[in-house]
Amino acid sequence: MSAIRAGALTSAGLIGGFAVARASRHRHWGGAVAAVAGLGAMEVCRRDTGTGRALALGTTYATALAVSHPLAKKIGAWPSVFTVTAAVAAVTGVLSRRR
Repeated sequence: MSAIRAGALTSAGLIGGFAVARASRHRHWGGAVAAVAGLGAMEVCRRDTGTGRALALGTTYATALAVSHPLAKKIGAWPSVFTVTAAVAAVTGVLSRRR
């Protein structure tokens, strides 16, 4: 169950954060949405699987945010967001499974 909750949070953070940034024209608002969702996902993961996996999830999430920007220049903004979201969701599923 924690993998589903953490995956939902990471997906909502990446897609929702971009949507908020685009709709509001304030990148920092989108960043705040992404940050809160990412931290929430890390907390869910930490409770169920431990600090190490939660930190790995946070690193993956932050890397996806960073990678999405140059990727958007190659394939477009929304395709980039969906691509990194799918990748993070897959990793989240693995990292958030109870041992």
